[in-house]
Amino acid sequence: MALLKITDASGRQWQYNFVPGAACTIGRAPDNAVVIDDPRASRYHAHIKSADEGSYTIVDGAMINGQLRRSANKVFINGEPRYEHQLKNGDRVTIGASTLRFEQTVEERTSEVRYDDKPLGHTQLLISANDVMTTVLHPTTGEVPTAPAGRDKVLEALQRKANILSALYEMSKTLGSVFDLDAIFAKATDIIFRSTPADRVVALLAEGSGTGNLEDVKLNPIAMRARDQKLDDHARKLSIGRTITRKVMRDRVALLSQDAASDEEFAGVDSIVSQGVRSTICAPLVAESRVHGALYADRLDPFAAFKPDDLELISAVAAQTAIAVENARAHERLAREEVARANYSRFLPEYVVKQMLDNPDSFKLGGVNQTITVLFADIRGFTRLSEHAPPEKIVGLLNRYFSAMTDIIFAHGGTLDKYLGDGLMALFGAPTTTPEDASNALNAAVAMQRRIIGINQELSAERLAEIGVGIGLHTGEVTVGYIGSERRSEYTAIGDAVNTASRLESNARGGEILISEATSKAGGNRYKLKEREPITVKNREQPVHLFEVDWQRASGSL
Repeated sequence: MALLKITDASGRQWQYNFVPGAACTIGRAPDNAVVIDDPRASRYHAHIKSADEGSYTIVDGAMINGQLRRSANKVFINGEPRYEHQLKNGDRVTIGASTLRFEQTVEERTSEVRYDDKPLGHTQLLISANDVMTTVLHPTTGEVPTAPAGRDKVLEALQRKANILSALYEMSKTLGSVFDLDAIFAKATDIIFRSTPADRVVALLAEGSGTGNLEDVKLNPIAMRARDQKLDDHARKLSIGRTITRKVMRDRVALLSQDAASDEEFAGVDSIVSQGVRSTICAPLVAESRVHGALYADRLDPFAAFKPDDLELISAVAAQTAIAVENARAHERLAREEVARANYSRFLPEYVVKQMLDNPDSFKLGGVNQTITVLFADIRGFTRLSEHAPPEKIVGLLNRYFSAMTDIIFAHGGTLDKYLGDGLMALFGAPTTTPEDASNALNAAVAMQRRIIGINQELSAERLAEIGVGIGLHTGEVTVGYIGSERRSEYTAIGDAVNTASRLESNARGGEILISEATSKAGGNRYKLKEREPITVKNREQPVHLFEVDWQRASGSL
């Protein structure tokens, strides 16, 4: 079992469990396997490769368009910068102000587990996973026997149920606030070994969502333990019955399977020896949302068998374990959503971020054609200003300007597409279109120009040159969606309307808002417009008619 224990720059802590064969990428971008909220981390800072023998190698950078691109601030292993390093148990990986500790228990590597398709044993006992607690703890029915032997059996049954309750209570105390899969399965196997004669216990987790065809679900062995060291080598050579795991996950039942020869009433029948069927118990990890996997236990002595009592206890342990696994996965998902929300909230309105998190399938390459209003804004004279002011003042000015403009865009239902040096691009009507998109974009542009007045007053107080912002808007059909590669993509718009809006902005002087005829018609007549000379735009045969918005005379709040 290998994992990363992570503490990012904000102090948030969680862990990532490696899944055999799955890619592990690390960085700020929300589509990484390990998302770290750290300004010094690159969007795709590093990745970890796994090998069949259970080794893991961290590599600085990520493969983008077939080329390895290194990170900006390097990867440090135990304090030393490394481009590539085979991780060992206890290694400390530092990325910016974030720390990732690699942990791997050699004894628990389970890559050698094999599966077989041997038939189930002749004798089978079933417990429905949905009714396991009722079945296991159901009181003895009928009248209480008065004979000493009868009373002893009742007391024995009550003691057995009390033992199960005690074990489950012990698990609930331990797992109530634990989100570490290692700790969860360690506690489950410990209780099984203490309460049943199991010689081997294997924890199996389903790969993927677990909601498809359970016959084809791949089960990854997350943990495997034998009762003692003497049995460990022998246990690792034995296979796991795929027939029983498929049945318990498909039918949601806990199953005890053993050959009839192991039953006392069939003593002397030696078919168990010829078929090599062991006494096996398998219980599904059934939670509210899905089947997470299974707990598999067996006796390694072909003449030793589990009893119905063992099936009941392992079923109950599996039920408790499933809840803990569900909580752990939910905790990991929420942790990743928290980072994703923090990253996307910088560019998208809150309602759009919520829509994306509620529908992860929307994070796919591709786009749709729809009519939106595109806004471009750019600071005029910024180059001259940057030549005569200290760099820290310029950075502070940009941060103040972008923060104010972004807040205005979000307040008017826009989506921040990107920052472009000292400019920005915003979309109104993506991802969701409304009849008010053009009007909202116009209101946002006017509010932006009004806010510049206040920013200039602040700059003047700091004895810095004032700035002017030119804004251009155009309404038209574009393709909006996730553009890029499977490794790296961004939500943006492409098309003639984008180019036209950019051209309008480049013709706007500081303090001006230029809009196209299409935007003026779609945005209503709230503002007085002054017609300007048409301009030519690349790839357009007809000149673009444009208007200047008289925003200084606009009335009302925006």
